[in-house]
Amino acid sequence: MHKDTTNILKEFWGYDGFRGSQKMIIDTVISGKDVLALMPTGGGKSVCYQVPALAMEGICIVISPLVALIQDQVAQLKKRNIKAIALTGGIHPNEVNDLLDNCVYGNYKFLYLSPERLQQNVVRERIQQMNVNLIAIDEAHCISQWGNDFRPAYLECSILRELVPKTPMMALTATATPRVVEDIVENLELNEVRIFKDSFSRSNIAFKVKRSEDKLYQLKKYMGKIPGSGIVYVRSRKMCISLANFLIKNGISASFYHGGIPKKDKEKKLDRWLSDEDRIMVATNAFGMGVDKPDVRLVIHYQIPDSLESYFQEAGRAGRDGKPSTAIILASNEDEDRAKQQFLSTLPDVAFVKKVYSKLNNYFQISYGELVSEPLAFKFNEFCTHYGFNPNMAFNALRALDQNSVLSLAENFKEKTTLQFVASKAEIFNYLDKNRKTAPIIQTILRTYGGITDHETKINLYMLSQKTGTGEKHLKHILQQLANDNIAAYQNHNSDLEITFLVPREDEHTINPFAKKIKDFNQVKQQNMAAMLGYISNRNICRSVYLLNYFGEKNAEKCGTCDICTKKNKEAPPHDLEKRILELLELRPYSSRQLERITGANELQLLNLLERLLEERRVSINLKNEYIKT
Repeated sequence: MHKDTTNILKEFWGYDGFRGSQKMIIDTVISGKDVLALMPTGGGKSVCYQVPALAMEGICIVISPLVALIQDQVAQLKKRNIKAIALTGGIHPNEVNDLLDNCVYGNYKFLYLSPERLQQNVVRERIQQMNVNLIAIDEAHCISQWGNDFRPAYLECSILRELVPKTPMMALTATATPRVVEDIVENLELNEVRIFKDSFSRSNIAFKVKRSEDKLYQLKKYMGKIPGSGIVYVRSRKMCISLANFLIKNGISASFYHGGIPKKDKEKKLDRWLSDEDRIMVATNAFGMGVDKPDVRLVIHYQIPDSLESYFQEAGRAGRDGKPSTAIILASNEDEDRAKQQFLSTLPDVAFVKKVYSKLNNYFQISYGELVSEPLAFKFNEFCTHYGFNPNMAFNALRALDQNSVLSLAENFKEKTTLQFVASKAEIFNYLDKNRKTAPIIQTILRTYGGITDHETKINLYMLSQKTGTGEKHLKHILQQLANDNIAAYQNHNSDLEITFLVPREDEHTINPFAKKIKDFNQVKQQNMAAMLGYISNRNICRSVYLLNYFGEKNAEKCGTCDICTKKNKEAPPHDLEKRILELLELRPYSSRQLERITGANELQLLNLLERLLEERRVSINLKNEYIKT
């Protein structure tokens, strides 16, 4: 017997009933059958495995690709007083043993793992000892080489079939083409699988592409037109900061978020955005996965994404509460060439991946046959400068090594500060007497770290800042002064990436087994970019229909709200628009922006008309860049 699932939903989530296919999915997996659930972003995928896991005796094993997503899911479960454990990186082996013991004996309901964890013998052995009631493979598209964010480590998920052969398996994804669906079923060895597909349609989202040579103006305009919170996606950290500053200067509360920000700063920024203190978050694709903010009214892509899968997932973060929302791509005439340059010209071939791998080992002074198992802080830009690598191509090579389980790559800003007092006790006391202002801070450091006079000690600046009431910047100044005065040895290192090597160094022999996969991956990326650019250049097919067709929904209905569906209402007959423009220019000069605002004309239509009128010498441009009638 199992517990009533509707009661569980009400007790832990506060909902009176299920949505879409949720109830059928839950009933099917409780009956012991395998399930593949295809549901849109915000469609309630996690409920599909969390509710049945609570309804049955035992523990649910959840495989998820992102540490941030795992941590968010576990935190949400704990808030509901549901016992959940996450095995993420950086956990001491002894602690891993303790956590796995809790899963066997501690009445825990959920164990979240990255796919890489399944490669560890201790994890496999303990799973066999657990009473596993359900296996959930989240973001299941990662198992397919034709899927976005392919992760070869996901192929290890099939080992769970051997470890707990009688346990039902559920695979879940929001971005799967028909080809990817076939791969998921085959690679996970889903038996007599029932496939549930809720339409990916997001009828409350108006999908738009706005072509403009002045994207900053368009960005500001949309921010003024659409109320509520929003996300602006960009492709670089530099652009992230630049656009956030632009919005702030124009009176729009905004912040920025990317992978190189320290963890505590990320948390502050996220909290301010979630609580609406900052209305807009300008972010790279490091932001969004696992973030639950239902009332996002606007998602703007300021630069072209690498695939329709990425775009649909990111745009789908708008309107998760079901209310009308907007997703816009801002594109200039040069953006398509830039996207090809960024995503296609920097795809690394096999020879380049081998070169980067060799130089990476040299950089960390790892000898042939050696395996360094601890995580290593990595200054990526310094590495690229040292060896003369194109940063985009080098990063893609590192991703190839990560995807093929040669190393684990984490975008994680880290700061490591070490200190050792090298002066004698008498010299330290004399120094404290002469520096009365900083003496209390130095004494706090000495009391906090007992062995700091004997050996180099890693210190926590944030914790010391809290203890002493002194800002971290001032603390660093004090520590540097200690070093300058020969009282202590002080080092402060920071990195924006972290690398963990997973196999011993064998140079070409390490890369050769997956050389063909690198070629296939590059082919997938080229196809993805072609589909993305096709969506942007499309002038005739409803945006929603185009997206749904891509994901295999062939009978989708027009949305009625996208820029394609509404363009007939926007475009004035050419003769009428020409007449209106000339009438306005009879009165006084106007800029193209002013003419667009007054006439309500489509920007591209207006610019084409003005270009023709210039060629015919019926209008000209004055020194203020305004159009005048000639």
